[in-house]
Amino acid sequence: MDENTLSYQIIRAAIEVHRTLGGPGLLESVYEEALVWELTEADFRIERQKLVPIKYKNVDLVSPLRADLIVNNMVIVECKATTEYHRIFEVQTLTYLRLTGLRLGLVINFGEQHVKNGIHRVVNGLHE
Repeated sequence: MDENTLSYQIIRAAIEVHRTLGGPGLLESVYEEALVWELTEADFRIERQKLVPIKYKNVDLVSPLRADLIVNNMVIVECKATTEYHRIFEVQTLTYLRLTGLRLGLVINFGEQHVKNGIHRVVNGLHE
């Protein structure tokens, strides 16, 4: 399965989570946990709150970043639950992609009335 096919499955799971939980209004951690459950049920490998080391001049810095989810070691998923979306979420996800060498990230904002409007693809060298 390639990144694009996997991202389609992740998006389907996110829509199911949003619909089942009744839309926006919950904490980000609730949506993240439900999404992990959906993806695990579909037999995907999930790394949750994965530490992403930061190198500075060949030295690992003490404070790593945390990626919300890494699915099948291919796609980073950043979960948000905000009424005000900021492009910085995509910039942060691109940074995670660069640090991990992965090529596709999804920022999913469960704070939208319709979650499909809150899904943003972030690519790092992936041909679409």
